[in-house]
Amino acid sequence: MKSIILEKGKIIQIVQGDITREEVDVIVNAANAYLRHGGGVAGAIVRAGGKIIQEESDRIVRNQGPLEVSEVAVTGAGELHAKYVIHVHGPQYGQDNVEEKLYHSFFNALEKAGELGVKTISIPAVSSGIFGVPKEISAKAFFNAVKDYFDKYPETTLALVRACNIDKPTTEVFEKIAQDIFDK
Repeated sequence: MKSIILEKGKIIQIVQGDITREEVDVIVNAANAYLRHGGGVAGAIVRAGGKIIQEESDRIVRNQGPLEVSEVAVTGAGELHAKYVIHVHGPQYGQDNVEEKLYHSFFNALEKAGELGVKTISIPAVSSGIFGVPKEISAKAFFNAVKDYFDKYPETTLALVRACNIDKPTTEVFEKIAQDIFDK
């Protein structure tokens, strides 16, 4: 695990592990527009947390329509350790302004966590799976969004942001990008 301590004691950690086992207030789900949680991290979250997460997601889409790219929605966390799941619809690789949209995906998830008044959040490499965004782009967008979030909201309750990915290659990319950004 790599830790980065920012101003005012805010912490970013990079961990390799199963996001469904994270003991944090919020986990972020890399979702599609219709919040159909079939595969990847989304499927794992529903399998671990229970069908209530899918049922709440279906209700959101029924009432509000599908999510726009970078938009977030919140459900309970079912049987997970977390209190909430923030579902974010990240961009697909090849879309216009994919880096900017991905940055806003992470930033919007952080803003929603701040609105919920939570202290800890764990976030995967949104859009880097079946949506095809290179891991480097996801990592840069993640770290820039976290930095900018803490700059914009210095008094936020959010104190710990974890980048949590199941595989070693993604974790290593996040560690390298963190070093490039923070070890200047």
